[in-house]
Amino acid sequence: MAKTLIEIKQGLEGNVGKRLKLKANGGRRKTIIRSGILAEMYPSVFVVELDQDENAFERVSYSYADVLTETVELNFTDERTIAAILEQ
Repeated sequence: MAKTLIEIKQGLEGNVGKRLKLKANGGRRKTIIRSGILAEMYPSVFVVELDQDENAFERVSYSYADVLTETVELNFTDERTIAAILEQ
C-alpha cells in the first residue's frame, strides 16, 4: 500500500491502458465491483473506462485520496496472469 499521494500517482502512471478490477465503497454497507481499463490520469483524479457489457455508464473517476483512504481498491490484471489462472 502506498503511503503518499505522490507514490500512488507514480504507481498508477505505469499502468495506464491496463485492465483492472475496481472495488469501491458505495456507502451504507454497499460495495461496488467493476472492471475496466485505466484510461487517463489528471492532477487530482484518474479515469477508468468501464466494460460496457457489465455497466450502464462508460466512465468513472476517482481521486488519488480515495485510494489512499482505501475507499477504492485497484487490482490490475494482465493477460499473462489470466492465462496462468486458466491453465490451472
